[in-house]
Amino acid sequence: MNARTHAFRLAHGADLRKGIEHYVEAHDIHAGCIATCIGGLSSVVLRMPGAVHFMDLEADFEIVSAAGTLSVNGSHIHVSISDRNGAMRGGHLDYGSVVRLSAEVVILENAQLVFSREYDPDTGFHELTVTDARSKLQR
Repeated sequence: MNARTHAFRLAHGADLRKGIEHYVEAHDIHAGCIATCIGGLSSVVLRMPGAVHFMDLEADFEIVSAAGTLSVNGSHIHVSISDRNGAMRGGHLDYGSVVRLSAEVVILENAQLVFSREYDPDTGFHELTVTDARSKLQR
């Protein structure tokens, strides 16, 4: 496997999702995943199951974990956060989730794959499609 590790830090005030997507775009990542993401958030926007409900939270939160598939062709990111009492929340990370102090992000990239998102009539969402990067080069 031709893998590459990317690591970066987002500063206070950055939008977590935009920051991750900007990095993916700037480094032309076609198939990546979040290996780890830790840090803090001062506001969090989570899309809850059903894709129509959003949860907007304002407080000091710790990022407990983040997971996602990343690509210049579209990304899908979930995040888990805890508040000062240790209460956990999680869901789809949306725009408007603002970094408090900093966020450390590590991405693993697989150069042999290409991730894209295609509409799936069974789910009603744009779902992950995985192709072999070598087959794309041969076309």
